[in-house]
Amino acid sequence: MSPSSSSSPATAAAQPLSERIAEQLRERVTAGEFQPGERLSEQALAESLGISRNTLREVFRTLTKDGLLRHEPNRGVFVAAPSIAAIIDIYRVRRLIECQALAQAYPRHPAKKRMRAAVEDALQARAAGATPDWQRVGTANMAFHMAVVELADSERLNQMFHQVLAELRLAFGLLHDAEFLHAPYVDMNLAILELAEAGEFAKASAAMNDYLVHSERIVLAVYARQQERG
Repeated sequence: MSPSSSSSPATAAAQPLSERIAEQLRERVTAGEFQPGERLSEQALAESLGISRNTLREVFRTLTKDGLLRHEPNRGVFVAAPSIAAIIDIYRVRRLIECQALAQAYPRHPAKKRMRAAVEDALQARAAGATPDWQRVGTANMAFHMAVVELADSERLNQMFHQVLAELRLAFGLLHDAEFLHAPYVDMNLAILELAEAGEFAKASAAMNDYLVHSERIVLAVYARQQERG
């Protein structure tokens, strides 16, 4: 399952085409396939997705409303770059959702297996020879945090968190150093997973809070330095 897969086949089939395509593009954003500031070619994207340009424009309107894209008159559609205020809000939401999901988790919840799979994927990507695949590490990190939220057994939270993850990946894309950004958190994810697997959910929740506070400080500090440099 991709980090932001959210719909069963039956549910997906019932969605309008534009909503299905919007969901696909959110998944691609979360996987790091688009970079903040990147201009999207309407013609090329419509052809690659096998949809009409009118349908794609509906998708663009949806994702612009979600804050993932921005439209510039006479210039086109671009991938959005989150502001510092948006990043602060993203981390506030993450602490509220992820820490509570861990604190109140059912000990045998199957989402723990998805947490384990994501950690194993990140470990393999980090150990990939002389050139670790840091983009894959980042995508595995998204999958880990999505699985943490799935511990809450709330489809509404899952849907909301997909949006949060997509915006978060765009924030990460602003930092231009995937190793610096993702390397420390592979082992932190493993430590939280091991606490959860041992049934130590209160400790896992506290560790997640510390993790998110640390991550927010790093992201904001690097982003602020980049803005100062123009």
